[in-house]
Amino acid sequence: QVQLAESGGGLVQPGGSLRLSCAASGISFSNYRMGWYRQAPGKQRDLVATISSNGITDYADSVKGRFTISKGNAKSTVSLQMNSLKPEDTAVYYCNAQNTLFNFNYWGQGTQVTVSS
Repeated sequence: QVQLAESGGGLVQPGGSLRLSCAASGISFSNYRMGWYRQAPGKQRDLVATISSNGITDYADSVKGRFTISKGNAKSTVSLQMNSLKPEDTAVYYCNAQNTLFNFNYWGQGTQVTVSS
């Protein structure tokens, strides 16, 4: 059974930092592109950052220079370090695992990030 378990969300003031983590189980982690997406109330789910199986990263323009995605293969985890947070970063953040070769696509349950003073 595939599980993506997110943690690390919460309430932070503008300009602050948070680190999200996602622990993956039930997949061959090294064969997946891992990513973080977010969905604000009333809006569609958007890509935040991805990291490929060979470590290539990609970021939404709105988070470049502020967010960093990384993965720990030994523990099948992917993290998102978020710095200089803004109120517009407020959303539910979802961990994603994708294998395009076999058309596998999995989601975590989401973790709330609220940026507010």
